[in-house]
Amino acid sequence: MKNTKKFLAVSCLSLAAAFAVTGFASCKSNAEKAADAIAVVTREDGSGTKSAFMEIIGLKGALDKPGVTTASSTQAVLTEVAGNPNAIAYDSLGYVDDSVKILTVEGVAPTAETIKDGSYKISRPLNVVYQASTIESSELFGSYLNFLQSTQAQTIISENGYVSVKEGATEYSVNAALSGNIKISGSTSLQPLMVKLADKFMEMQSGVTVEVSGGGSGTGYKNANNGTSDFGMISEEFKSSKADKCTYYTVAKDGIAMIVNKSNKKDDISIIELRRIYGAPIEKWSDMQ
Repeated sequence: MKNTKKFLAVSCLSLAAAFAVTGFASCKSNAEKAADAIAVVTREDGSGTKSAFMEIIGLKGALDKPGVTTASSTQAVLTEVAGNPNAIAYDSLGYVDDSVKILTVEGVAPTAETIKDGSYKISRPLNVVYQASTIESSELFGSYLNFLQSTQAQTIISENGYVSVKEGATEYSVNAALSGNIKISGSTSLQPLMVKLADKFMEMQSGVTVEVSGGGSGTGYKNANNGTSDFGMISEEFKSSKADKCTYYTVAKDGIAMIVNKSNKKDDISIIELRRIYGAPIEKWSDMQ
Protein backbone atom coordinates (compact mmCIF):
# COMPACT_ATOMS: atom_id res chain seq x y z
CA MET A 1 0.00 0.00 0.00
CA LYS A 2 2.82 2.34 0.91
CA ASN A 3 4.53 1.57 -2.38
CA THR A 4 1.32 2.29 -4.26
CA LYS A 5 0.95 5.66 -2.54
CA LYS A 6 4.60 6.43 -3.18
CA PHE A 7 4.17 5.54 -6.86
CA LEU A 8 1.07 7.69 -7.15
CA ALA A 9 2.84 10.61 -5.48
CA VAL A 10 5.84 10.32 -7.78
CA SER A 11 3.55 9.99 -10.79
CA CYS A 12 1.62 13.11 -9.79
CA LEU A 13 4.83 15.03 -9.28
CA SER A 14 6.10 13.88 -12.67
CA LEU A 15 2.87 14.88 -14.36
CA ALA A 16 2.94 18.26 -12.64
CA ALA A 17 6.52 18.82 -13.69
CA ALA A 18 5.75 17.75 -17.24
CA PHE A 19 2.72 20.05 -17.32
CA ALA A 20 4.79 22.92 -15.99
CA VAL A 21 7.47 22.39 -18.64
CA THR A 22 4.89 21.94 -21.39
CA GLY A 23 2.94 24.95 -20.19
CA PHE A 24 6.11 27.04 -20.06
CA ALA A 25 7.08 25.88 -23.53
CA SER A 26 3.58 26.64 -24.76
CA CYS A 27 3.67 30.13 -23.23
CA LYS A 28 7.10 30.72 -24.71
CA SER A 29 5.90 29.46 -28.07
CA ASN A 30 2.87 31.78 -27.96
CA ALA A 31 5.10 34.71 -27.00
CA GLU A 32 7.45 33.95 -29.88
CA LYS A 33 4.51 33.73 -32.29
CA ALA A 34 3.17 37.06 -31.05
CA ALA A 35 6.58 38.68 -31.47
CA ASP A 36 6.81 37.37 -35.04
CA ALA A 37 3.30 38.41 -36.13
CA ILE A 38 3.11 41.38 -38.52
CA ALA A 39 0.84 44.16 -37.27
CA VAL A 40 -0.49 45.66 -40.49
CA VAL A 41 -1.51 49.32 -40.36
CA THR A 42 -3.48 51.00 -43.12
CA ARG A 43 -5.44 54.21 -43.71
CA GLU A 44 -9.20 54.63 -43.79
CA ASP A 45 -11.25 54.22 -46.96
CA GLY A 46 -11.37 57.58 -48.71
CA SER A 47 -7.72 58.31 -47.97
CA GLY A 48 -5.82 59.36 -51.08
CA THR A 49 -2.65 57.84 -49.65
CA LYS A 50 -4.38 54.48 -49.27
CA SER A 51 -5.89 54.63 -52.74
CA ALA A 52 -2.53 55.44 -54.34
CA PHE A 53 -0.61 52.86 -52.29
CA MET A 54 -3.01 49.98 -52.91
CA GLU A 55 -3.06 50.70 -56.64
CA ILE A 56 0.75 50.85 -56.86
CA ILE A 57 1.25 47.49 -55.12
CA GLY A 58 -1.40 45.82 -57.28
CA LEU A 59 -4.33 45.72 -54.85
CA LYS A 60 -6.56 48.43 -56.32
CA GLY A 61 -10.06 48.13 -54.86
CA ALA A 62 -9.11 45.23 -52.57
CA LEU A 63 -10.77 44.95 -49.17
CA ASP A 64 -8.64 45.11 -46.02
CA LYS A 65 -7.73 41.69 -44.71
CA PRO A 66 -9.01 40.76 -41.20
CA GLY A 67 -7.05 42.11 -38.25
CA VAL A 68 -5.68 45.19 -39.97
CA THR A 69 -5.41 48.36 -37.85
CA THR A 70 -6.92 51.45 -39.48
CA ALA A 71 -5.37 54.85 -38.73
CA SER A 72 -7.40 57.95 -39.57
CA SER A 73 -4.54 60.37 -40.27
CA THR A 74 -0.85 60.57 -41.14
CA GLN A 75 -0.02 61.36 -37.50
CA ALA A 76 -2.08 58.40 -36.28
CA VAL A 77 -0.04 56.12 -38.55
CA LEU A 78 3.24 57.35 -37.03
CA THR A 79 1.90 56.94 -33.49
CA GLU A 80 0.74 53.38 -34.18
CA VAL A 81 4.06 52.26 -35.70
CA ALA A 82 6.24 54.02 -33.13
CA GLY A 83 4.37 52.22 -30.35
CA ASN A 84 4.24 48.71 -31.84
CA PRO A 85 7.47 46.73 -32.52
CA ASN A 86 5.62 44.45 -34.96
CA ALA A 87 3.95 47.18 -37.03
CA ILE A 88 4.37 48.07 -40.69
CA ALA A 89 2.60 50.95 -42.44
CA TYR A 90 2.79 53.41 -45.30
CA ASP A 91 2.80 57.18 -44.83
CA SER A 92 3.57 60.42 -46.61
CA LEU A 93 7.36 60.84 -46.83
CA GLY A 94 7.00 64.56 -46.24
CA TYR A 95 5.33 63.82 -42.89
CA VAL A 96 7.49 60.98 -41.57
CA ASP A 97 9.83 61.80 -38.67
CA ASP A 98 12.57 59.99 -36.75
CA SER A 99 10.13 58.22 -34.42
CA VAL A 100 9.99 55.37 -36.97
CA LYS A 101 12.30 53.58 -39.41
CA ILE A 102 11.97 54.05 -43.18
CA LEU A 103 12.55 50.97 -45.35
CA THR A 104 14.12 51.02 -48.79
CA VAL A 105 11.90 49.52 -51.50
CA GLU A 106 13.77 47.07 -53.72
CA GLY A 107 17.02 48.72 -52.72
CA VAL A 108 15.94 52.32 -53.38
CA ALA A 109 15.47 54.89 -50.62
CA PRO A 110 12.70 57.50 -51.00
CA THR A 111 14.38 60.85 -51.72
CA ALA A 112 13.51 63.89 -53.80
CA GLU A 113 15.87 62.60 -56.51
CA THR A 114 14.55 59.02 -56.64
CA ILE A 115 10.94 60.19 -56.57
CA LYS A 116 11.53 62.66 -59.39
CA ASP A 117 13.43 60.20 -61.61
CA GLY A 118 10.95 57.39 -60.90
CA SER A 119 13.43 54.89 -59.44
CA TYR A 120 11.53 54.91 -56.15
CA LYS A 121 8.36 53.07 -57.11
CA ILE A 122 5.88 54.21 -54.48
CA SER A 123 5.06 57.86 -55.10
CA ARG A 124 2.05 59.95 -56.06
CA PRO A 125 1.07 63.54 -56.92
CA LEU A 126 -0.30 65.96 -54.33
CA ASN A 127 -3.05 67.98 -55.99
CA VAL A 128 -5.45 70.77 -55.24
CA VAL A 129 -8.83 70.52 -56.92
CA TYR A 130 -11.07 73.47 -57.61
CA GLN A 131 -13.89 74.67 -59.82
CA ALA A 132 -12.58 76.63 -62.81
CA SER A 133 -15.42 79.10 -62.34
CA THR A 134 -14.08 79.81 -58.83
CA ILE A 135 -10.75 80.97 -60.23
CA GLU A 136 -12.29 82.91 -63.10
CA SER A 137 -14.72 84.79 -60.87
CA SER A 138 -12.29 85.79 -58.12
CA GLU A 139 -9.01 87.69 -58.22
CA LEU A 140 -8.33 86.34 -54.72
CA PHE A 141 -8.54 82.65 -55.69
CA GLY A 142 -6.70 83.24 -58.95
CA SER A 143 -3.89 84.97 -57.08
CA TYR A 144 -3.58 82.07 -54.67
CA LEU A 145 -3.31 79.58 -57.53
CA ASN A 146 -0.63 81.80 -59.10
CA PHE A 147 1.22 81.80 -55.79
CA LEU A 148 1.20 77.98 -55.66
CA GLN A 149 3.05 78.01 -58.99
CA SER A 150 5.58 80.68 -57.94
CA THR A 151 9.28 80.41 -57.10
CA GLN A 152 8.45 81.25 -53.47
CA ALA A 153 6.13 78.24 -53.28
CA GLN A 154 8.63 75.91 -55.00
CA THR A 155 11.25 76.84 -52.39
CA ILE A 156 8.90 75.91 -49.56
CA ILE A 157 7.98 72.64 -51.30
CA SER A 158 11.63 71.61 -51.70
CA GLU A 159 12.69 72.71 -48.22
CA ASN A 160 10.01 70.50 -46.66
CA GLY A 161 11.02 67.27 -48.37
CA TYR A 162 8.51 67.28 -51.23
CA VAL A 163 9.35 67.24 -54.92
CA SER A 164 8.71 70.38 -56.96
CA VAL A 165 7.25 69.62 -60.38
CA LYS A 166 6.72 73.17 -61.66
CA GLU A 167 9.09 74.06 -64.50
CA GLY A 168 9.81 77.72 -65.28
CA ALA A 169 8.29 79.10 -62.09
CA THR A 170 8.24 82.89 -61.74
CA GLU A 171 8.18 85.12 -58.68
CA TYR A 172 4.82 85.99 -57.15
CA SER A 173 4.10 89.73 -57.06
CA VAL A 174 2.23 91.09 -54.05
CA ASN A 175 -1.11 92.79 -54.66
CA ALA A 176 -1.56 95.29 -51.83
CA ALA A 177 -5.30 95.60 -52.48
CA LEU A 178 -6.00 91.86 -52.17
CA SER A 179 -8.24 90.79 -49.27
CA GLY A 180 -10.64 88.07 -48.27
CA ASN A 181 -10.77 84.48 -46.98
CA ILE A 182 -9.70 81.22 -48.68
CA LYS A 183 -10.94 77.84 -47.43
CA ILE A 184 -8.93 74.69 -48.15
CA SER A 185 -9.72 71.16 -46.92
CA GLY A 186 -8.90 67.52 -47.61
CA SER A 187 -5.84 65.28 -47.60
CA THR A 188 -3.95 65.08 -44.30
CA SER A 189 -0.84 64.13 -46.29
CA LEU A 190 -0.89 67.43 -48.17
CA GLN A 191 -2.20 69.46 -45.22
CA PRO A 192 1.18 70.18 -43.48
CA LEU A 193 2.68 71.53 -46.71
CA MET A 194 -0.41 73.58 -47.51
CA VAL A 195 -0.31 75.13 -44.03
CA LYS A 196 3.27 76.30 -44.67
CA LEU A 197 2.30 77.65 -48.09
CA ALA A 198 -0.73 79.39 -46.60
CA ASP A 199 1.43 80.98 -43.91
CA LYS A 200 3.78 82.37 -46.55
CA PHE A 201 0.89 83.69 -48.64
CA MET A 202 -0.66 85.43 -45.62
CA GLU A 203 2.73 86.91 -44.76
CA MET A 204 2.95 88.38 -48.26
CA GLN A 205 -0.74 89.28 -48.51
CA SER A 206 -1.58 90.66 -45.07
CA GLY A 207 -5.23 91.30 -45.96
CA VAL A 208 -5.90 87.64 -46.73
CA THR A 209 -6.79 84.76 -44.40
CA VAL A 210 -6.23 81.15 -45.52
CA GLU A 211 -7.92 78.36 -43.53
CA VAL A 212 -6.52 74.85 -44.02
CA SER A 213 -8.26 71.79 -42.54
CA GLY A 214 -7.97 68.02 -43.01
CA GLY A 215 -10.54 65.28 -43.42
CA GLY A 216 -8.90 63.15 -46.12
CA SER A 217 -8.88 63.24 -49.91
CA GLY A 218 -12.52 62.22 -50.07
CA THR A 219 -13.38 65.36 -48.13
CA GLY A 220 -11.20 67.41 -50.48
CA TYR A 221 -13.06 66.14 -53.54
CA LYS A 222 -16.49 66.62 -51.97
CA ASN A 223 -15.92 70.07 -50.52
CA ALA A 224 -14.38 71.50 -53.69
CA ASN A 225 -17.12 69.99 -55.83
CA ASN A 226 -19.98 71.36 -53.73
CA GLY A 227 -18.31 74.71 -53.06
CA THR A 228 -17.88 74.25 -49.31
CA SER A 229 -14.15 74.81 -49.83
CA ASP A 230 -12.45 76.95 -52.46
CA PHE A 231 -9.71 74.35 -52.89
CA GLY A 232 -9.71 70.65 -52.02
CA MET A 233 -6.53 68.72 -51.26
CA ILE A 234 -6.09 65.19 -52.66
CA SER A 235 -3.08 62.89 -52.39
CA GLU A 236 -3.68 60.78 -55.49
CA GLU A 237 -4.13 61.10 -59.24
CA PHE A 238 -7.13 63.34 -59.94
CA LYS A 239 -10.27 61.38 -60.82
CA SER A 240 -12.99 63.46 -62.47
CA SER A 241 -15.55 60.84 -61.48
CA LYS A 242 -15.08 61.97 -57.86
CA ALA A 243 -15.50 65.69 -58.59
CA ASP A 244 -17.13 66.28 -61.96
CA LYS A 245 -17.25 70.08 -61.53
CA CYS A 246 -13.55 70.37 -60.81
CA THR A 247 -10.15 70.53 -62.42
CA TYR A 248 -6.81 70.31 -60.61
CA TYR A 249 -3.26 71.58 -60.17
CA THR A 250 -0.34 69.40 -59.02
CA VAL A 251 1.34 71.17 -56.12
CA ALA A 252 4.13 68.61 -55.67
CA LYS A 253 5.04 64.94 -55.79
CA ASP A 254 5.49 62.92 -52.64
CA GLY A 255 6.90 59.50 -51.85
CA ILE A 256 4.87 57.04 -49.85
CA ALA A 257 7.35 55.76 -47.28
CA MET A 258 7.19 52.22 -45.93
CA ILE A 259 7.77 52.46 -42.20
CA VAL A 260 8.37 50.04 -39.34
CA ASN A 261 9.20 50.34 -35.65
CA LYS A 262 12.76 51.47 -34.96
CA SER A 263 13.51 48.12 -33.28
CA ASN A 264 12.68 46.17 -36.46
CA LYS A 265 15.77 44.60 -38.09
CA LYS A 266 14.32 44.64 -41.59
CA ASP A 267 15.84 47.27 -43.88
CA ASP A 268 14.37 46.60 -47.34
CA ILE A 269 11.10 45.34 -48.76
CA SER A 270 9.79 44.47 -52.22
CA ILE A 271 6.55 45.36 -53.96
CA ILE A 272 5.67 41.65 -54.05
CA GLU A 273 6.18 41.35 -50.28
CA LEU A 274 3.98 44.39 -49.72
CA ARG A 275 1.27 42.90 -51.91
CA ARG A 276 1.40 39.69 -49.89
CA ILE A 277 1.43 41.52 -46.54
CA TYR A 278 -1.55 43.72 -47.38
CA GLY A 279 -3.27 41.09 -49.50
CA ALA A 280 -3.12 38.23 -46.93
CA PRO A 281 -0.56 35.40 -47.42
CA ILE A 282 2.30 36.86 -45.33
CA GLU A 283 1.38 36.98 -41.65
CA LYS A 284 4.82 36.70 -39.97
CA TRP A 285 8.11 38.58 -40.27
CA SER A 286 9.91 35.23 -40.47
CA ASP A 287 8.00 34.45 -43.69
CA MET A 288 10.17 37.06 -45.40
CA GLN A 289 13.55 35.77 -44.22
